[in-house]
Amino acid sequence: MNLTQRRLSTGVALLALAILFIALVVLTGHLFRGARMDLTEHRLYTLTDGTTAILSKLDEPVNLTYYYSEHAARDLPQLRTYAGRVRELLEEMAARSGGKLRLAVIDPQPFSEDEDRATAMGLQAVPVGNAGDTLFFGLAGTNAIGNEATIPFFQPDKEAFLEYDVAKLVSSLASDTRPVVGVMSTLPMGPSFDPSAGRPSPGWVIDGEMRNLFQIQRVETDVTAIPDEVKALVVVHPRHLSSDTLYAIDQFVLRGGHLLAFVDPDAEAQTPATGADPTQAMLDDASSDLPELFAAWGVSYDPGRVVLDAQRALEIQLQQGTPPVRHPGVIGLSRDDANPDDVVTAQLGTINLSSVGSFGLADNAKVRLEPLLQSSANASTTDAQRLRHSTNPAQLYADFSPTGERYAIAVRLIGTLDSAFPDRQGDGHLAQSTDPANIVLVADTDLLSDRLWAQVQQFFGQRVVNAFASNGDFVINAIDNLIGSADLIAVRTRAGSSRPFTTVDALRVEADARFRAKERELQARLQETEEKLAALQQTQPGGNALTLSAEQQTELLRFQDEKLRIRKDLRQVRRQLDEDIQALGGKLKFLNIAGVPLLLTFGALGFVGWRARQRRIAA
Repeated sequence: MNLTQRRLSTGVALLALAILFIALVVLTGHLFRGARMDLTEHRLYTLTDGTTAILSKLDEPVNLTYYYSEHAARDLPQLRTYAGRVRELLEEMAARSGGKLRLAVIDPQPFSEDEDRATAMGLQAVPVGNAGDTLFFGLAGTNAIGNEATIPFFQPDKEAFLEYDVAKLVSSLASDTRPVVGVMSTLPMGPSFDPSAGRPSPGWVIDGEMRNLFQIQRVETDVTAIPDEVKALVVVHPRHLSSDTLYAIDQFVLRGGHLLAFVDPDAEAQTPATGADPTQAMLDDASSDLPELFAAWGVSYDPGRVVLDAQRALEIQLQQGTPPVRHPGVIGLSRDDANPDDVVTAQLGTINLSSVGSFGLADNAKVRLEPLLQSSANASTTDAQRLRHSTNPAQLYADFSPTGERYAIAVRLIGTLDSAFPDRQGDGHLAQSTDPANIVLVADTDLLSDRLWAQVQQFFGQRVVNAFASNGDFVINAIDNLIGSADLIAVRTRAGSSRPFTTVDALRVEADARFRAKERELQARLQETEEKLAALQQTQPGGNALTLSAEQQTELLRFQDEKLRIRKDLRQVRRQLDEDIQALGGKLKFLNIAGVPLLLTFGALGFVGWRARQRRIAA
C-alpha cells in the first residue's frame, strides 16, 4: 500500500469515527433525554414520592405560568438565586408529569399585556428599588374547565415548603369541586338566631372563614355514619356522644378519613341549655373528651387538668377600671412554640388560647405523636375546676411550680390505628385502618372563639374582621392540609438551597466571643478604676474634687495605659479573625484550582508506572 492509499484510508477511518461519535451523541441525547443525577446533600432536586404520585394521577392537562421579573430583580442576588430554584422545581415537575403539566415562563414587562394578565390572575406586584420598578414572582395555574389557582408571591423564607405549595396548587386544579368538610360541634359556631338581640347571628368568624373556603356540611352529634362525601371531619367540643356516634367517627378514620378534633378541659364558650338555671350552669362540667377513641389510639389526655404557663401568660383585665394582670391560664404561644417543620404551623404568628389541656402517648401506643403547638418550659398543670372558679390569677401563682416540661397542646397523630370497638360486626366493619391515619388533635376550643383572635366591626353595614392573632390561620391550615390527598400530605418539607459557610461562621462566632470577653474585661476594669478614683477623692483633704493628688494622677495614667493595651488586644482579635478566614480561603482556592489537576496528574503518573511495570513483567 502506497503513501496515498494509506492517507486515504486514514482519512476515511477518521471520518467514520467522527460520524460514529456524532451518532452516539445524538443517540444518547435522545435515549437519556431528561435523565438527571441529584448529588446535593439533601436531594433538593429530587421530587418526593407524594409529588410524583400527584403528577402521575393527573387526568387532564394543568397549565402553569411562572411570572418572574428578571430585570426588576437584577440587584437582588438572593432573590435571583431563589427564582432559579423555583424554576428548576417547576421544570422538574413538568418533565415528570408525562406532558400533563404544561409550564410557561414569562418575564412581564412594565405596561404590557403580560403584566395585566399577571395582575388579573391575582399575582402580587412588589415595588423594588428607587426607579419605580415592580417585581412579579409568582405562579398562576389553570385547568381544562377554567378553574384558577395562584401563588401570589414566592416568599424566600418559605423555601422549605416550596414543593408542598406547588404540589398543593396542582392538586387543587386536578379537581373541579370544592372539598366537603364535615363539622360536628356542640358550641354555637355557625349562623343562628340570637333571641336576646332579636336578630340573626352570623356565627363565629372561624365558621365564616371555613364556609368561604370549603363546602361545609353540618354533622349532627347523634349520627350513626359519617357521609361518604366528607373528606375531613372537624369535631369541636364532643360531649356525651353516644357509642354509635363514636363508632361512626372511629370507622370514618379507619377508612382513611381525616380528623381535626378540638377537646377542652374547660370550654369557656359553652352556653347553657335553653331554660337552664344560669347559676347551675356555672357549676356544670364544661370539659370534653373522646375517651374510647383516645384509649384505642394510644393518646393520653386528662380532661380534668389544665396547663398553666407563667412565661406565655397574657395580660387580661378582670374588671373595668382595674389594671390588667398576667393570667397563666390564658396564654399566647409564639413562633418558638410552634413546630417549624410542619406546614400547618411553620408560618404562624401568635396563637392565643385559654384553659388548655395537653396530650401525650400512652405506654401501649403504636402511633407517632408530633407536637404542633407546645407550652414553654416554665409551665405546670392544675385542676380544671380550680382554674374555672379562680377569680384572682394571683391565687394560681401561689403554689405554681414549673415542671420543666413542654406540654403538647396541639399534635399530629400518625400511624396505623386499631378500632375502639373491636367487638362490633357488620358489613364494612374495619378492625384496623387501611392506611396510616393522619389526625390533628387540639386540647382547646376557646382558640376558635372570636375574643381570642379576631375583632369584628361594622363598617357601612359590612362586617369587617381584624385578626390580631393567627388562630384562624392555624385552623384553616390544618383543614387545608387534611383535605389534601394522602399524596399531598406525604409531600415533605425540604432543606433550603442556601449553603452557608459554616466554618467561617464558626470562626466569626469564636472571635466574637473573644471580642465580647475583652469588652467585658474593659468594662470591669473601667468600673474598678472609677471606684478607686471615687474612694481616693473622698480621702482628699478638704474634699476638693477638682484637684487630683499624685496618687490619683498615677492611678489615672495606669488606667489609660491599660485601656490602650486592651484596645490593642481587641484589634488583634479582629486581625486574627481576618487572618483565619483568609487562610481558610487560601486553602479552598488551592484545593479548587490546583488540587484536582494535581490529583489527576498523580493518578496518570501512577497509571503509567503501573503499565510500565506490567510490560516489564510480561517481557
